[in-house]
Amino acid sequence: MEEDKMDTVKLIIDNREIEVPKGTTIYKAAKKMGIEIPVLCYMHLEDLNIEHKPAGCRICVVEVENRKNLAPSCSTEVAEGMVVKTHSVRVLNARKTIMELILSDHPKDCLSCIKSGKCDLQNMAIKFGIREIPNQDIAEMSTYRKDFSPSLIRELDKCIMCRRCETMCNEFQTVGALSAVNRGFMAVVAPAFEMEIEDSPCTYCGQCVAVCPTGALTEVDHTNKLIADLANPNKKVIVQTAPAVRAALGEEFGMPAGTRVTGKMVSALRQLGFDYIFDTDFAADLTIMEEGTELLDRISRHLKGDKTVKLPILTSCCPGWVNFFEQQFTDLLDIPSTARSPQQMFGSIAKTYFADKINVKREDLIVVSIMPCLAKKYECQRDEFKVNGNPDVDYSITTRELAAFIKRANMDLKNLPDTDFDAPLGESTGAGVIFGATGGVIEAATRTAYELFTGKELKKVDFYELRGLKGIREATVDFNGTPIKIGIAHGLGNARKLLEDVQTGKSQFHAIEIMACPGGCIGGGGQPLHHGDSSVIQKRFEAIYKEDEGKTLRKSHQNPYIIKLYEEFLGKPMSEKAHHLLHTHYVDKSKKIIYMK
Repeated sequence: MEEDKMDTVKLIIDNREIEVPKGTTIYKAAKKMGIEIPVLCYMHLEDLNIEHKPAGCRICVVEVENRKNLAPSCSTEVAEGMVVKTHSVRVLNARKTIMELILSDHPKDCLSCIKSGKCDLQNMAIKFGIREIPNQDIAEMSTYRKDFSPSLIRELDKCIMCRRCETMCNEFQTVGALSAVNRGFMAVVAPAFEMEIEDSPCTYCGQCVAVCPTGALTEVDHTNKLIADLANPNKKVIVQTAPAVRAALGEEFGMPAGTRVTGKMVSALRQLGFDYIFDTDFAADLTIMEEGTELLDRISRHLKGDKTVKLPILTSCCPGWVNFFEQQFTDLLDIPSTARSPQQMFGSIAKTYFADKINVKREDLIVVSIMPCLAKKYECQRDEFKVNGNPDVDYSITTRELAAFIKRANMDLKNLPDTDFDAPLGESTGAGVIFGATGGVIEAATRTAYELFTGKELKKVDFYELRGLKGIREATVDFNGTPIKIGIAHGLGNARKLLEDVQTGKSQFHAIEIMACPGGCIGGGGQPLHHGDSSVIQKRFEAIYKEDEGKTLRKSHQNPYIIKLYEEFLGKPMSEKAHHLLHTHYVDKSKKIIYMK
């Protein structure tokens, strides 16, 4: 009992006593008491085991008795008998002054900033009652610096050096694309040597955008381009929506996290003027037919003693992950599945099979995708996904962009009726739905691969051993006496660990699923901002599997429209035509990238 007492300390915060474990910060102790100290650079992502507390902005300062200077509460640990004041006149004045200094060197384009209304810096300024900014002439020391890429935009003048993005990029994702450069008013977080994003190891996963408190990092917005296409009478505009979008879109309209809005989303898209509304889940089912066949082919050859077979096979649905291994694991380029992602399979089928059905020329068909992901914006611009310069998917918009478009059109999503996707590219199984969550791709593949491998019906389709939000997971699935070992990782830092085992020959897996973002697509960089609230990811995860449970068909090879597609157009999985339209190759990008030393 005495030992337990030694591990705790008592202190007074705002005239109230509290006892907390040693090592607790003042910020956390105050939060335990229900006292919210404002923070800007601080970030705690508990599920990812990330606590970012650089104490750089000093917005969280508090007054500690017998200490001359104010203390940053996010990084100052409590001590026995400490007396703290979180809102004394001295503290409030200091916070206001700090905020004014930050704002003095910040662009004043809030009305046109994409982050306006969702900007932590803006909200903090409102909270502090700042209406005038002293020393505005200091802002002239900065120059307008903006860096574009296919997926995201950096506006360096809006960087406040909180370094949240750096933590996500380097600690969680282990990509190494961002670092602090320069000093004083010119200090920013940027790729090494202030290079352009496209010359850095950036994978476009967008996790930096998801945690940026200002408009310093945002997605490339295609909404206005979409409006122009919808207004063009010479174009047919069709849309595909990813499974993770329907599990998160409602959050932008005040609905609880995890609310499924599939039917309402379809109604909104129809009212926005799309000619056809389709489901990326259809293409996810198609992906399973190709990727699952490839998996079975490799495993079968391996079991027969073929030493040339490349195992483990790696999933290829996530473009952020594909960018990562093309840059940093170029010796493994022949291991991932050659199957395209569902987004790109859909685009290829839409501009061939479907375009022929509706008698529209390829160049007159605009294919738009709605994705939870920023890397998808880059993926659809890759040269290998174009025919004579015309892309299979013209461009991609995020969940956030869709929400903003619906609001611009004065629609109340909550009160829209539920309607269905269009046929034939809108029909899907539960297996397609679960692509949106970590473990979902390999579970969907397992449902089909089991029946094709064994020739027996799979009655238990829920593989709970493949589910969960742990960063790295492994399971063995019994294929009627043949054990298939499966690895799963979400987050590129976790992926790196599995890939290094593959490189050294330690990996015993037959198949590995990797997704770049926390929780998979549900935690993508284009989803509604949740500021590290792990319960939001959990609820989106549950929503995905609830939709799967409600489907009549839950195995990709049972989708009647997929069966018809092969009969009418593709022939069979992995046929020459299917390989041409639905598969790809990977490129060594290591020589194009400049790495930080």
